[in-house]
Amino acid sequence: MTQTFGACSTTEDVLSGVSLKGKRVLVTGVSAGLGVETARALAAHGAQVVGAARNLTKAEHATGQVRADAERGGGTFELIALDLADLTSVRACADQLNATGLPFDLVIANAGVMATPFSHTKDGFETQFGTNHLGHFVLVNQIAGLMRPGARLVNVSSAGHRFADVDLKDPNFEHTPYDPFIAYGRSKTANILFAVAFDARHRTRGVRATAVHPGGIMTELPRYMQAGAIEAMVAGINEQAAAEGKPPFQFKTIPQGAATSVWAGVVAEADAVGGHYSEDCHVSPVIPDDQPLSLVSEGVRAYAVDPVHAEALWAKSEEMVGETFS
Repeated sequence: MTQTFGACSTTEDVLSGVSLKGKRVLVTGVSAGLGVETARALAAHGAQVVGAARNLTKAEHATGQVRADAERGGGTFELIALDLADLTSVRACADQLNATGLPFDLVIANAGVMATPFSHTKDGFETQFGTNHLGHFVLVNQIAGLMRPGARLVNVSSAGHRFADVDLKDPNFEHTPYDPFIAYGRSKTANILFAVAFDARHRTRGVRATAVHPGGIMTELPRYMQAGAIEAMVAGINEQAAAEGKPPFQFKTIPQGAATSVWAGVVAEADAVGGHYSEDCHVSPVIPDDQPLSLVSEGVRAYAVDPVHAEALWAKSEEMVGETFS
């Protein structure tokens, strides 16, 4: 890494001078927000991008600029149907990709939901864990054979992983009172642990996996939150920041938010990010579980990158989806 990037870096900053011609990429969640910008930036630099989305009509409308920039930059863009909350759809998407036999250089598991009311996926999983983790767990593992040596998996996680570790005894809140942010935290921790375990399995063949926190961005993600909840959360963050002598919190732009995914996927050194968690375009320090950590402090909780814990989640995930992956 010859250049240093940070919280204000954009996708265009990190990809400046980078040609992705000949590279093939899968990005999930391309109907809004970070997914659209991630796909646009990669395609604009010559990549062949496959964008996955549940609502293809919405995605078609949202990705006009992606197609325009792809044409100008020598890349391509196409859509594929994927509903992460329905494993039948997930497996159909994987079958469709595998049928082409076309390899991938990068998979960015970007799609997700946040703070949903208590509900279940079509397969009976708690919605956030089922959508954010289990859907991607099945998809990525089913297409792992398409990831050629040198390829990377980037799981989009969140500082929200600090809300909660995964609960392998009660992943569906059958015995635990449901809290939307605890559920979100569990799913985001799972995203990181999945990257840790996937990296351990595939690094010997030159395929690496990592997880990233994009930062705080105003997208459609908070659509399930009550009116005023975001403002109240920011006020609390700023109160803590002021007490620590830090400046007020500022939301990132969408190009700034997508920058860490792009950086980790094609710019950072594989050994630097493989099996780790990054934010603001750099690898984050590991913070002990008993050490205070605010939502705007840097760092990843130790439980989220523990390799033994990652293996336990992998085994539980296989049990839940009824499928074993090597």
